[in-house]
Amino acid sequence: MQELVIEPGRTEKNYWGDLWRYRELFYILAWRDISVRYKQTAIGVAWAVLRPFLAMLVFTVVFGRIAKMPSNGIPYPILVFAAMLPWQFFANSLAEASQSLVLNSNLISKVYFPRLIVPAGAVITSLVDFLISAALLVLLMVWFQFMPDWRVLTLPVFTLLAFLAALGPGLLLTALTVKFRDFRYVVPFIVQFGLFISPVGFSSDVIPDQWRLVYSLNPIVGVIDGFRWAICRGAAGIYVPGFALSMTTITLFLVLGIWYFRKTEKSFADVI
Repeated sequence: MQELVIEPGRTEKNYWGDLWRYRELFYILAWRDISVRYKQTAIGVAWAVLRPFLAMLVFTVVFGRIAKMPSNGIPYPILVFAAMLPWQFFANSLAEASQSLVLNSNLISKVYFPRLIVPAGAVITSLVDFLISAALLVLLMVWFQFMPDWRVLTLPVFTLLAFLAALGPGLLLTALTVKFRDFRYVVPFIVQFGLFISPVGFSSDVIPDQWRLVYSLNPIVGVIDGFRWAICRGAAGIYVPGFALSMTTITLFLVLGIWYFRKTEKSFADVI
């Protein structure tokens, strides 16, 4: 018979080790969320492609055809979709993570496990949508005969940055939503507002030089510029000071998100 030993402070000391011990729960929750998302849907996983595709069409017409924004020789649909990939991943991750603990309230209130698993699993679920949408980008590049070069090998690095950019604010909003339920109305506003202040429909090169550093306080700016640099053969360059500032902002949000999540985690079962 296995003996259970309860030690004061054990949970705190072994928290990060418990994340590894409960990895199977992480896989189960992530797979469940993926299955539920596409269960009983008319077109299934095509939703992951349809949403960014329609958004790409709108941005291409508005910014490419009407506003005639510069594209540095890149086909405008590719310029937009290269940004739409990380943006959709970021936006979906915030929406899914912020509601993840509330939607799993029965599990939270009955069983111990590192609660960090739940929002992290929600971000992983959004990563699946990201990978599905990437297939459309490949088709667009074939259609426009615009193939990437060696820089595309750096995409996993920028994908990791997109994951971290979503995880930090996601943890913060998750913890706030448990305590203050009206945050579920704040998150859609943040996502909608963020779309218009991020360089999704246009290149960040159009931002005046005196404002580019301030503009890069938006963490997703550096991620989008990185994706475009990797996918578009360097034609959309990276503003190095702004990229460094975006990475700093991502790090600060990640530290703040983990700190606040861990600080409030012990009360989740009582208030959820």
